Amino acid sequence: MYKIQIIPRTLHFKQPAGTSRGVYTTRRLWYLLVNNPDTGNLGVGECAPLPALSCDDIPDYEKILAGHCRETEATGAINYEALRPYPSMLFGLETAMQHLHAGNIRLWKTPFSEGKQGIPINGLIWMGNFDEMYRRIEEKMRLGFRCIKVKIGAIEFEKELELLEHIRRHFSPEQIELRVDANGAFTPSDAPQKLEALSKFKLHSIEQPIRAGQWTAMGQLCAQSPFPIALDEELIGVNTLERKIELLETIRPQYIILKPSLHGGLKGAAEWISLASQRGIGYWITSALESNVGLNAIAQWCATLNPTLPQGLGTGLLFTDNISYPLHIQGDCLWFDPNAPMPDFTHYLYTQDH
Repeated sequence: MYKIQIIPRTLHFKQPAGTSRGVYTTRRLWYLLVNNPDTGNLGVGECAPLPALSCDDIPDYEKILAGHCRETEATGAINYEALRPYPSMLFGLETAMQHLHAGNIRLWKTPFSEGKQGIPINGLIWMGNFDEMYRRIEEKMRLGFRCIKVKIGAIEFEKELELLEHIRRHFSPEQIELRVDANGAFTPSDAPQKLEALSKFKLHSIEQPIRAGQWTAMGQLCAQSPFPIALDEELIGVNTLERKIELLETIRPQYIILKPSLHGGLKGAAEWISLASQRGIGYWITSALESNVGLNAIAQWCATLNPTLPQGLGTGLLFTDNISYPLHIQGDCLWFDPNAPMPDFTHYLYTQDH
């Protein structure tokens, strides 16, 4: 019924990407090429686990992925329950199949896929030294971003406060919405004081102030913080419905941040959204250093949710050897151009060195 080919690739960052798990210069991923021999249609998906972060960053990744691809070929359907522990594999399979059935990379019919509406996004400030981060903040503000996300925890806390003070000196909360991402850099003991110090800058939210796995301490912070807390890494590896409910009930965050490659694929992310909405918890969607194949899939799906908050979808310009997609950032929105040339998957997947 279907034929699924696995194509491993290594992409190269235009400039080193500093994250909480170190600095990335390359990105290892696997493209899935799904073919329907009866119709000749094909679909492309991306499986891109993040090293030392994804719950399915495992040594025998490609072997397990191949097993799930063979099962999907044999049955003609994705085994969602079997794929719960492997969110990046599920994301690649379900988006490849959606591409196959849609017939093109406009995976769902929305104002975004028709080029009529952009998705608001935040401007991301990567970790770096003070001067680098200062320069990047200035650039984002010049480009017209109304929401800026600053990764903190990489340099001295006092220096980070200086950066935030610089922004607030020039832009009010009404002009620039500020988010910070601590990537678990604080400890339960110092987090309350640091949150208090940060609160004077009228921040929208802080992501993951303490490292994941400390549910009781995180719950206490969420109850006492002077401004909202959003969970990100905390959700990784929490794949069953029962555990998701337990986490949300225990911690009661103000927001959750969903990366489909990390948090259960599209189906698992939709599950998180439903459970969070029932409890009055907000959310937004972000990409996780995928190539344009994955970024487009996330953006197309995100558009079906009618987002109003700025999303984290500005990471498509990271690689020197990315596949060309009709995605572009204009002002503070991500846009899709349905009239631009569509990607040449055959040329890209088979002529590049992999």
